[in-house]
Amino acid sequence: MGDAELEAEIKFRSDMDVELVKAAASDVDVLWAARVSTKGEGSLAEAEADPERSKGLINFLMRDRHGTPFEHSSMTFYVNAPIFVFREFMRHRTFSYNEESGRYRQLVPVFYVPGPDRKLVQEGKPGKYRFTDGSAEQHKVVTEATKDSYRHAYRAYREMLDAGVAREVARTVLPVGLYSSMYATCNARALMNFLSLRVRREDSTFPSFPQREIEMVAEKMEALWAELMPLTHAAFEANGRVCP
Repeated sequence: MGDAELEAEIKFRSDMDVELVKAAASDVDVLWAARVSTKGEGSLAEAEADPERSKGLINFLMRDRHGTPFEHSSMTFYVNAPIFVFREFMRHRTFSYNEESGRYRQLVPVFYVPGPDRKLVQEGKPGKYRFTDGSAEQHKVVTEATKDSYRHAYRAYREMLDAGVAREVARTVLPVGLYSSMYATCNARALMNFLSLRVRREDSTFPSFPQREIEMVAEKMEALWAELMPLTHAAFEANGRVCP
């Protein structure tokens, strides 16, 4: 593969894609699930209720950490992000995942390069550190080094494929900055746990310090969820963003 061909094929980006593929999730789901404990089969009538009239119950459940009523919902997100983001995702074992496979398809050469607003310098000790803006020279080094590394790795990948080497072997040279895609399915309780850890908010009861790239994905997921379950999301925020 010639250098010109390689350059034309490789793409660099610094953003993330998140789409809500399908959902069965609403504030009403929380209400009928919660009220079965006192109404039995009569709780099914809540499926037609106005959730606004019962937002106090949702807030009570969130405040007192009665979490199971928030599990009776389902959301499936499509996520397109670098592989290293997905490795952090997999820590959340209450999600269900299906990711594209480098064994069964030729991987598309799209690679992550930190954008100009990405903080580059870590200061302090583990457990008590912060990130600060890098200099123009540091950003230049990061941009050039990552792009050169990606080009070299992808050239090696294509050389092996062109030589007839199996995809599952050739992919071993590709870096975790390669973009991948997956479906991630969860319920509202699992999503709140994810957001409590992967979005940094100063007003959180238990502040978290996520890597910025997974936070970019989490912020988009939260915005989509807030539209589906506005009362639940409001209660989550009002109670310190603690997963019930």
